[in-house]
Amino acid sequence: MPDLVVVANRLPVDLVTADDGSEHWQAAPGGLVTALAPALEGRRGAWVGWPGVPDVAPEPFSDDAVGPDVMLHPVPLGADEVAAHYEGAANATLWPLYHDVVVAPVYDRDWWEVHRRVNERFADAAAEVADEGATVWVQDYQLQLVPRMLRERRPDLRIGFFLHIPFPPVELFLQLPWRREVVEGLLGADLVGFHTPGGAANFRWLAQRLCDATIDDAPIGLREAPGEVRFEGRTTRVGAFPISIDSATFADRGADPATVDRAKEVRAELGDPEVLLLGVDRLDYTKGIDVRLRAFGELLDTGRLDPARTMLVQVATPSRERVEAYRRTRDEVDRTVGRINGDHGGLGRPAVHYLHRSLPPAELAALYLAADVALVTPVRDGMNLVAKEYVATRSDDDGALVLSEFTGAAEELTEAHLVNPHDLDGVAAAIEAAVAGRGTDEARRRMGALRAQVRENDVARWAAAFLTALDG
Repeated sequence: MPDLVVVANRLPVDLVTADDGSEHWQAAPGGLVTALAPALEGRRGAWVGWPGVPDVAPEPFSDDAVGPDVMLHPVPLGADEVAAHYEGAANATLWPLYHDVVVAPVYDRDWWEVHRRVNERFADAAAEVADEGATVWVQDYQLQLVPRMLRERRPDLRIGFFLHIPFPPVELFLQLPWRREVVEGLLGADLVGFHTPGGAANFRWLAQRLCDATIDDAPIGLREAPGEVRFEGRTTRVGAFPISIDSATFADRGADPATVDRAKEVRAELGDPEVLLLGVDRLDYTKGIDVRLRAFGELLDTGRLDPARTMLVQVATPSRERVEAYRRTRDEVDRTVGRINGDHGGLGRPAVHYLHRSLPPAELAALYLAADVALVTPVRDGMNLVAKEYVATRSDDDGALVLSEFTGAAEELTEAHLVNPHDLDGVAAAIEAAVAGRGTDEARRRMGALRAQVRENDVARWAAAFLTALDG
């Protein structure tokens, strides 16, 4: 039986149906597998999660995505449960609430009841799988009720929880009809981790306000020891653990001669622009794609950037396309790209190259290497690993990063061109400054500092710090 169990909404693999009707597993997109693989390596591990397809219930199995010593334990969900728990309570209630109500959350009692039952099923699965005294690491906003449920079933376990999205300001969280249930759910863990000290502080205040918990006065910082919250005779530690990437892998990929050659080919295929800007995001209303497009359009409209010399590549990976807010986001981005290209593009030379699909890692690395400036402008983001990927991939101290202040990454990547994404003039000015500063000593100093930060604080350090704190 495993001594480390990861519990996440999804397994690290997807069940895929080929054209001939056969089924096979393939590695799931996203950074969670990369983030957690170092923690599972060399241990008797298990991963509990939904297989990504409704109404299927495979037996436990292993897969190379996380290694042969890690058993994957599927949690089956029906189509109605996926609609209510995942598309409803998780992504139409909690996601917008936790992202500063960029769109209005929907508070539906029926969704929440299904959400509660699904969390119970995950807790049951983890309780059945874990060895006596094992460590269970619960992941993210879809499963915030699991720690308390699991504690009730298996008080012998060491339980950690990490939130991969931002935790909202207290005034917003208090809107949630089930606010006390969520806080009590998280207080079932021995350690609760957030990306930023602000998220940790907000949670501690809410535990005191909503649950009459006792909190200590320990400081919460990026490198501080977790503070303590005492509730119902137990102590839960709460701290900031900013997640990161496997920076060595990205650096190696960026230094690979094949990547360097492909980056040159990319620029040639784009018509050898003098300045290449890059955005890479999920197509999500929180990511600020519209912000950077409008700022870029204004720079072209006013002549501050020359469309004959400057080009923007925007990669937008499809996301949650059954959710209405996401369909509206796609329509808005499509219209804005069309307007900019209509106003400033030429025959065979659009001002914005827009790719509505995901790209393989090698191609993405080539784009990171080819781009003079990366634009990362979410209106709210827990961390944003694209910013760190761009920095880590650069094989020298060239390049520049325009980064939203409202990302977790901004608390670490302080040498980026930091912007308020709600200030269109400020975003445009930062893009203009990043373009104008190319090749200067100041630009190289900034990028050197960013690369050092990402290199020293990689994902292995994040996982080790969390698990060490959990075991301590």
